[in-house]
Amino acid sequence: MRVTIADVAREAGVSKTTVSRVINTKGEVDGSTAARVREVIAQLGYVPSSGAVGLARGSSRTVGMLVPSLTWPWMGEVLQGVVDTVEAADYGLLLFTCNRGAESVERFTSQVSARAFDGLVVVEPENTLDHLTALHRDGLPIVLIDDRGHHPEFPSVVTTNREGGASAARHLLSAGRTRPLVLTGPQHFGCVRDRLDGFRTVLPTDLVVQGDFTERCGRQAVEQLLAQGVEFDSVFAHNDISAAGVLRALRAAGRSVPDDIAVVGFDDIPMAEHTEPPLTTVRQPTRQMGETAARLLLSHLGGTAVPDEPVVLPTELVVRHSAP
Repeated sequence: MRVTIADVAREAGVSKTTVSRVINTKGEVDGSTAARVREVIAQLGYVPSSGAVGLARGSSRTVGMLVPSLTWPWMGEVLQGVVDTVEAADYGLLLFTCNRGAESVERFTSQVSARAFDGLVVVEPENTLDHLTALHRDGLPIVLIDDRGHHPEFPSVVTTNREGGASAARHLLSAGRTRPLVLTGPQHFGCVRDRLDGFRTVLPTDLVVQGDFTERCGRQAVEQLLAQGVEFDSVFAHNDISAAGVLRALRAAGRSVPDDIAVVGFDDIPMAEHTEPPLTTVRQPTRQMGETAARLLLSHLGGTAVPDEPVVLPTELVVRHSAP
């Protein structure tokens, strides 16, 4: 059975508060009592939890991270960037997802109330912005990894979605492609609007289909347009998963990629190198985004002011065989 602080207090003949003060070197305990408590700790083999020590000192040395789901294809890279940074600073990480909607948010809120972590890195889940804003105004340090919209109240790390869309368009146009299909994600996402606007500034098109970032939506969009006789010589899909669906539908229809139709995705998740053919895509610096957000938060916790403007990390076009 695990030894508790109550066991130490009982054996030493002092209160739990006194034991806590000895553990956290508060200095309000006389020398002989402190020595007795430390002797009992050694005898019993008591190991105080880092959370208990941290809370007594006003800091848990733990960072929270709130994300919609771990199933998002690029989430693992963002998470790894955060983990690498907080562990290097000798902090722990508490990860929260919103897979269960309101129940998940309630559990997360209970951890905030318990001061289980000092600050929060967020990839914004649906319908949580008002809640996060209230927590931030109440003093919880928060840094957003902002791929959904523009939230000037929060420190944030963003990427160049508009320029990423423009780079895809320039590449297609330089290859002589003039009839593009753009397959977007949900229009209420800021990244979707920016990618589409950037693309259209270089290569205007009215052939735009709204998708949901799934393989199925990419496949079905192409199947339906081909069945309707709609002509297009290229596709810009707003993520690599839907681009994989596009490739599958074109292959099933007997269309050659890239000879008949060129395909460009967005994100550069590991799968992009292994599609058939390998996918040309716009790389998001996802791991770097996680690292940068964690560094901003840790600097803020250390007393450094966070920048007023978002930290912007550049995208990069990665050329492979689907659109050489």
